[in-house]
Amino acid sequence: MKLLQLDSSPLGTHSVTRELTAAVVAQYRRDQPDTAVTYRDLAADPLPHWTPLPQAALDTLEPGRRKAVERNEAALQEFLDADVVVIGAPMYNFGIPSQLKAWIDRIAVAGRTFRYTAQGPEGLAGGKRVIVLSGRGGFYAGTPLQAADFQESYLRQVFGFLGVTDVQFVRAEGVGISAEQRAASLAAAHTQIEDAALAQAA
Repeated sequence: MKLLQLDSSPLGTHSVTRELTAAVVAQYRRDQPDTAVTYRDLAADPLPHWTPLPQAALDTLEPGRRKAVERNEAALQEFLDADVVVIGAPMYNFGIPSQLKAWIDRIAVAGRTFRYTAQGPEGLAGGKRVIVLSGRGGFYAGTPLQAADFQESYLRQVFGFLGVTDVQFVRAEGVGISAEQRAASLAAAHTQIEDAALAQAA
């Protein structure tokens, strides 16, 4: 089984989502020892903002543009190859980090992960599971602030558009309120990871 692990928080060891993605991957490795993990750190090695690239043959491009095309293709192929995608997605200003958005811009590719038809768009990247580890400074789910949560709704829309119907969220909310609340929220998220059947075959 192939698993793609993505971290997008720039907070390093202080990151809530990095701790949680590591916990999910550890559970997969424990429950399915044959799991092959590909890791991409979108904060330490960010993809640039997307810009159009030429469709010409690689060997006709100048080296800088050839490298950009190859990097885009590598990110896309990692996603296509994965049975499970584990994403660390902190909420920044009600949405996702720009580093994660840049990655999404590499995997949402017409003709590869979706296509337009006379009946409407069709996702081509189904059959995989996406697990999102979400960190939020405040409380949003089930509160009046839920309408301001453009993080989860956006990610559900994107992956649904690509044909992925198995999308799970594990949230650590209120981590910016106090050290005590952060610890409690992390403990609850770890319990959810341990109790959930995350490592069932995708």
